[in-house]
Amino acid sequence: MKQIALDIGMTRAPTLASFCAGPNEAALKHLQLWVGSPTRSPVPTYLWGPEASGKTHLLKAVAESLREQGACVGWLDASVSEPPEFSESWAVVLLDDVQLYTAVQQHAAFNWFVNSQGLQRGVLAAGTLPPADLKLREDLRTRLAWGHVFQLHVLSEPERRAVLRQSADARGVFLSDEVMDFMLTRFSRDLSSLMQLLEHLDGYALQTKRAITIPLIKSMLESE
Repeated sequence: MKQIALDIGMTRAPTLASFCAGPNEAALKHLQLWVGSPTRSPVPTYLWGPEASGKTHLLKAVAESLREQGACVGWLDASVSEPPEFSESWAVVLLDDVQLYTAVQQHAAFNWFVNSQGLQRGVLAAGTLPPADLKLREDLRTRLAWGHVFQLHVLSEPERRAVLRQSADARGVFLSDEVMDFMLTRFSRDLSSLMQLLEHLDGYALQTKRAITIPLIKSMLESE
């Protein structure tokens, strides 16, 4: 059955508190301590795992947490075709989807890394492959490998169901097994998208004064 990509204008920024860790608890705890420390360690951290394992969520959550503290961050992902020069105002450098970097992006990432280390600034990077398997220039690849490295795992379907159920209960929303099955088979199965869907369903159900059912979901999609 074809899955529906969810793209309905979410505005809430990812946070560490909203990250459903499951088997990725160690990585979450590490980042919570790191972001919350007044003397943040300059030792780099690298997260790797498949799509929908939460890498980008965690990087954006770290960026959001630091911005709330009044700090500036440098951000680079594969969509940034012309990376800016390193800025000494950055408290942390965030490098996402490093496995996709072009030669220009790799050059910028290495420059950012070297400058960050020279100024005792943090580096948090993420990719789909472990450091040893990254097809990057060697000086960048080895730097990504020498700090803290965490493998992230996609939550299993029972774990996703449990998280959805818990989140729905916290909102005072009842999700029937039929609705849960529909959500898990017809929409993007990564947890972030499912949580976004639940948030919109809750709001739409309140607005229309209806219970969350499959017809309600279809009606919401048609109204977007």
